[in-house]
Amino acid sequence: MLKRGEEMQRDLWTSLLLVWITCVQYSSMAPLNNQSQSLQTASAMIPRNRPSEGQRILSRAKRGWVWNQMFVLEEFSGPDPILVGRLHTDLDMGNKNIKYVLAGEGAGTIFAINERTGDIHAMKRLDREEKAEYTLTAQVIDRDTDKPLEPPSEFIIKVQDINDNPPQFIEGPYKGSVPEMSQVGTSVTRVTATDADDPVYGNSARLVYSILEGQPYFSIDQTTAIIRVALAGMDREMREEYLVVIQAKDMGGHMGGLSGTTTVTVTLTDINDNPPKFSKGSYEFTIPEDLGIGKPGGRVKANDRDIGENAKSAYSIIGGDERDVFEIVTDAQTQEGILRLKKPLDFESKKSYNLTVVATNIRADSITGGPYMDQATVKIIIEDADEPPVFTKSAYLFDVHENAAINTVIGAVAARDQDATHSQVRYFIDRHTDLERQFNINVDDGKITLAKPLDRETDMWHNITVTATEVRNHSQISRAIVAIKVLDINDNAPEFATEYEAFLCENGKPGQVRGISMYFLILRPLTQSP
Repeated sequence: MLKRGEEMQRDLWTSLLLVWITCVQYSSMAPLNNQSQSLQTASAMIPRNRPSEGQRILSRAKRGWVWNQMFVLEEFSGPDPILVGRLHTDLDMGNKNIKYVLAGEGAGTIFAINERTGDIHAMKRLDREEKAEYTLTAQVIDRDTDKPLEPPSEFIIKVQDINDNPPQFIEGPYKGSVPEMSQVGTSVTRVTATDADDPVYGNSARLVYSILEGQPYFSIDQTTAIIRVALAGMDREMREEYLVVIQAKDMGGHMGGLSGTTTVTVTLTDINDNPPKFSKGSYEFTIPEDLGIGKPGGRVKANDRDIGENAKSAYSIIGGDERDVFEIVTDAQTQEGILRLKKPLDFESKKSYNLTVVATNIRADSITGGPYMDQATVKIIIEDADEPPVFTKSAYLFDVHENAAINTVIGAVAARDQDATHSQVRYFIDRHTDLERQFNINVDDGKITLAKPLDRETDMWHNITVTATEVRNHSQISRAIVAIKVLDINDNAPEFATEYEAFLCENGKPGQVRGISMYFLILRPLTQSP
C-alpha cells in the first residue's frame, strides 16, 4: 500500500511538471527577409544573444519562444529522470537531421538532453544548498556532418528551493542577564537562527520565534527574537536563574514548517534592594581595662541578602561614647564591625558603656533609592585589671645643702594602688642609678634620706629612679625620676689660679698723680717673660 502511494506521488509530481512545461505562452509570426532560426524553450525569459541594432532596423524579429532560464525542484528523487524543459528550433520541422547538443556545468552527468526532441532531464537528485544554479550551452548541429546549424546559446538551470532545512541556532546555547526587579518589557538578550533554505523563494526561510519554556517570566518578539521581561517583581533573592527554551519555526510559523530550538540561561543580577540586618538587637562584651590602643574589643555583624558591593556595609557609633573612647571599623573579609580602643580604659572612672552602633550600605541604588541601614545596642563592661601603683608625680625635684647631716630627710615620694583592692605599696631605689649609695628610702612611706656626705663642688646634681611595688603582686611596679640638687655653702677660701709679679715705673711716686701723668701697675705671671 505504501509503495502504491509513493508511485501515485511520483505520478503527481510528473504531471505537475509537464503542466508547468507545456502551459507557458507560445506565439509566433512568419519569418521575414531570411531571418535566422532560433532555439526555443518552455521557459519565457529574455534572450542573452540579442540582434544588432542594424538587424532590428532591417528586419522584424519573430515572436517565438524567448528563453535563457529553466527551473528544477531540488531533492526530487523519483524512479525516472525529471524533465527540466525542452529545447526547440524553428529548423526542427520534423527533419531527422537535426541534433540537439548540451554542454556546460553538469552536462552529461547531472543533465542529459534528448538529441532528437531537445528534452532536458535531471539525472541526479539536486540540492540547492550545495549548488543553486547551473550554466549550460545549447546548440543545434547537423546529425550527419556535426556542423552547427545555429550559434550556441547559453542558459541557466536554477534549482528551486523546497523546505528541507530546519532553522538552526549556530551561536546557542545562549546566556543573558537582567537586573532583578526590572520592569516588564526590559530587554534581556537576542537570539538568532539561520535557515539554509532560499530566503527569496517562498516562506522556507521565513522564521517565527516563540517560547516553549520560560513563561510567564519572559517573552520573545516573534520577528526580532528579542527576549524581554514579562513578569514584574522578579527577586534574585528568591530565584536567581531561569532556563528559557526558544523555538524558531520556518514557513512563517505555519503548520508543516520545520523548527529548531535553543536554550537561554537568564541570570538575575543583584540590585541593592535589601537592607543590612544585625543578627541580634543587642550585644554585650567584657573587656579588660588594660586592653591596648587599637586592639579589638568585640565584633558585630549585619547580614545582607544582597551580594557583592550591594552587600557591603560601613559601621559607625552614633551614641553612648561621649568620651570618644571607641571606634568601629569594617573587616573587609567577613564584613563584621570590629570595636577597637582609641583611648585607654579606666575601670575606676567608668565601669561600662552603652553604645549605639549603625550599619549602613555603602552603595546606593537608583532603582530602590537606598542606602539602607540598621542599628543595634552594644554594652561594654570594663573588667578591672591589676595595674601598677601610680606616683603622684612622674618626676620629683628636691634640694639639700652639701653640709647636710647623714639621715637628713631630703624629700618624700608617694604612690597609690588605684585598683579596687588598694594594695599597700613598697618603695625602693634603683641602685643602677645610685651606684655610690648616696641615698636611702623608707620602704613604707617613701621618704628619701641622705646616706653619705655630699660635696657640691664634686657633684651638683644626683638623678635617681625610685620604684613603687604592690605588696600583693610584686610584678606590678611603677617608676619615678627623682632629681636632687646639692646647694652650696661657704666652705672654701678664694685662691689665685696662679702666682703673679708686679712692675712699676722708676720715676713714680707713691700716691702722686699730676696733670695727665699716668702710672701703671703691670701685673703678669712670673712664668711669662717681660
